[in-house]
Amino acid sequence: MYRQNQGFKESDWKLFRKKIADWQENYMDKLNHEYIELLSGDGNPSDKFWKLDERLKEDKKFKGVQVHMSRSEMIFNILDLLREGAITQDDLSDFSDELKDTIRAFTDRHFLSDDE
Repeated sequence: MYRQNQGFKESDWKLFRKKIADWQENYMDKLNHEYIELLSGDGNPSDKFWKLDERLKEDKKFKGVQVHMSRSEMIFNILDLLREGAITQDDLSDFSDELKDTIRAFTDRHFLSDDE
């Protein structure tokens, strides 16, 4: 199980740093398509503009858009990326079994607490 002071394998950290840019690009591409739909929809141009402005303010907070790169935050960044839909469990297939087990433990615990 993950412990803050234990960390993960160096290979997991290197792989995370390698993959994060592509994950973010894919997530932002998805957001861009949503923005296009919003702007192309019916309604007043000013209403669409302000709705987009609100969306951008909120979306900038997501790890799929910007993330603080810190080895000690890596597990929490991955969990946030999963929660946001920026990545799936399949995107973690190249990571160590230890990291994947830890992610599963956190997500299983989260899903159990949602049901209570």
